[in-house]
Amino acid sequence: MKQVKDIMTTELITVHPETELTQAAQLLLEKHINGMPVVDAGGRLVGIFCQSDLIVQQKKLSIPSFFTFLDGFIPLTSMKQMEREIEKVSATTVGQVMTPDPVTVRSDAPIEDVASLMLEKRYHTIPVVDDGRLTGIIGKEDMLRVIVSK
Repeated sequence: MKQVKDIMTTELITVHPETELTQAAQLLLEKHINGMPVVDAGGRLVGIFCQSDLIVQQKKLSIPSFFTFLDGFIPLTSMKQMEREIEKVSATTVGQVMTPDPVTVRSDAPIEDVASLMLEKRYHTIPVVDDGRLTGIIGKEDMLRVIVSK
């Protein structure tokens, strides 16, 4: 049974939370990748940045629904959720749009588990972390190579 370490990418391309979105987008395009780990100054994983984080900037903001009760307005959606959406649409740095504390896998995880995780949760890129250290990344393209090599 193949494990993550057998197919993961170990030559990591990472960005920092302070990286400008335009620079990060250029990296995604130049390297033909879907996402990158976001690391702090010490090299610790703090998030994941993907193409979808950029696409959200083109999204229309949804106007929250309210209902009135005793002359007061009560929002039907979380104000915190709306604030996060506004922050993402107006973001200029990776840290403002990344997914913090991403789901990770260990290098000894079976690739079948990763395939299930990708399909069920719709993840395209998953960081590989062993003993608290970022050791690789696994994406859908890595999974496709397994299928092609059979």
